[in-house]
Amino acid sequence: MRMNRDSRVGCGIVTDPRERSSARGRPVATTHAAIEQAAFELFAERGFAGTTLDAIANRVGVGKRTLFRYYGSKNDIPWGRFAETLTHFRRLLDEQSEAVPLHLAVHRAVVAFNDFPSGAQPSHLERMRLILTTPELQAHSALRYREWRQVIVEYVARRTGECADSPVPRVAGHVSLALALAAYEEWLADPAVPLTELVERSMSTLQRYLASG
Repeated sequence: MRMNRDSRVGCGIVTDPRERSSARGRPVATTHAAIEQAAFELFAERGFAGTTLDAIANRVGVGKRTLFRYYGSKNDIPWGRFAETLTHFRRLLDEQSEAVPLHLAVHRAVVAFNDFPSGAQPSHLERMRLILTTPELQAHSALRYREWRQVIVEYVARRTGECADSPVPRVAGHVSLALALAAYEEWLADPAVPLTELVERSMSTLQRYLASG
């Protein structure tokens, strides 16, 4: 699954916005990256369940209301700027040539979507380990998985001329997610193996399914 590509940027942390303000008298703002970095530090120290929004806000140096301008809940923070990543995913699919067979198009887009730069803070490995192994996040993750699947569903429906609720688009979405998650489980068990290699191998299964349809 694709997370925030901008998490490497850790600027904008302020110590106390109640005492500091901009030239126009407004509180100094923070950034998504600053919030995520502070939150992951606390998750490592206290565990996800033991970390409160108040603690994250204090670590960043903003009020809790400011956090809600960036994230709707603590559960949203591990996913980064998820709406933007889905926009990126749609673009990767749309950039596939119509001459490319459907199974190859989905395969290539999913692999490209999971090609992450190194050096991100927090790292993609940290994000996915938290998301996939934290019981408190599972219900929320189901909502995010559904949104991710829907991107593939809509693309396959458009390419096949079928309705989005038809079997082939829906199965393609579910199978793509299952294969991506299987690759991530392998990656968490052995991070030395490149994620894209694991996704490539896993997505070959979907290629065979769509090619036979």
